[in-house]
Amino acid sequence: MPHTMSRMGDVLAGFHAVWEFESDSVLIRYERGIRTPKLFQALGERRVPLAALEGVTLTRGRRGTVALQLQPRAGADPLMEAAAGQLPEGADPYRLVLPAERETLAEYYADELKVLLTESGPTDGYLVAAPEPPLQFKAYDGKASFDGTHVRFRWSWTGASSAKWKAGDQKFAVSELTGVEWRSPEVFEGHLRLLRPESAGAAPAQADQDPAAVVFGLGYGPVHESLPFAAAVLAAVRECGTAPVPAVTAATRAADPARRDPADIAERIRHLGELHQAGLVTDEEFAAKKAELLAEL
Repeated sequence: MPHTMSRMGDVLAGFHAVWEFESDSVLIRYERGIRTPKLFQALGERRVPLAALEGVTLTRGRRGTVALQLQPRAGADPLMEAAAGQLPEGADPYRLVLPAERETLAEYYADELKVLLTESGPTDGYLVAAPEPPLQFKAYDGKASFDGTHVRFRWSWTGASSAKWKAGDQKFAVSELTGVEWRSPEVFEGHLRLLRPESAGAAPAQADQDPAAVVFGLGYGPVHESLPFAAAVLAAVRECGTAPVPAVTAATRAADPARRDPADIAERIRHLGELHQAGLVTDEEFAAKKAELLAEL
């Protein structure tokens, strides 16, 4: 009798993760360790229904490796929807890297999966579970928490702008939201912004001036904390059904032309200088970000 993945428990182990193939899903267990991406460690394990996938590829990797890559359908996974293409290859939770000598085995599983994947195109709802609340993370200008029904921002006196202090600590019901905009902290600054009906069509405020956003990067709200948070809020918004969750595009992530408060710019540059002196930012990164901030005056 030929071997097929309809039998429960087939396992493929790679670097940083183990994939267990079942009749209707792939269970991904991420390893813990110094070299394992922190996002993988934060996710722990994920069950991905085959209905959430539309493809699988196998490619040659670097330094004698091969990579098995699952392709989720658009709208199937709140984590990937929140990430909006911003994750680097090494932090892709749908990518399994294996030694090159296991290429034949990986090719077998890829071929078996291709037979089982019968769905394609956008999904009507999320098919992969989001991280479960309560969740929280420390941003540069405050602390964000989510209990499943409300998102709260508590501002930090050392990092929050005067605009946020004037607005006071914030509390948002999921039913009031239309989505979440997450921007990766590539070098110094990323943000998580809560989207509401009244903000639709309007030019977004600078994240550090917007009481509906928190700013983070380099030790404050890193990817492995802020992205699962964003995914959980997105899933709750979709479940609430108050409004469709808008996709985050390059246009929505574009820099806002509005000018910042000079005092806030000075504070950002001071903090950037501290990171530079501590060796957390290179000379090139410091110069580039400083010039970027000064250009906003």
